[in-house]
Amino acid sequence: MPDDRLELKGMIEQLETQRDELRVRLHLAKAEAREEFERLEKRFDHIRGRVGVLTREMGEVSKDVGEAARLVLGELKNGYQRIRELM
Repeated sequence: MPDDRLELKGMIEQLETQRDELRVRLHLAKAEAREEFERLEKRFDHIRGRVGVLTREMGEVSKDVGEAARLVLGELKNGYQRIRELM
């Protein structure tokens, strides 16, 4: 019986260690996700404004400008996905 108690106590200690490590990692992930989101928000606001101006001024966005906008929007999409994965 004493061996069972030691084994259970060891298991509890391992779980506590894992739990503490996860708590720290979750906290860091939240901070990282928040920072990434703020960075993406600035880029999103910038590209949204630029695309709006271009479409108004040009009527039809040229192929090169449209492709550049698609690339930036794709990067934003990937950034938002990274944040989802961090959460």
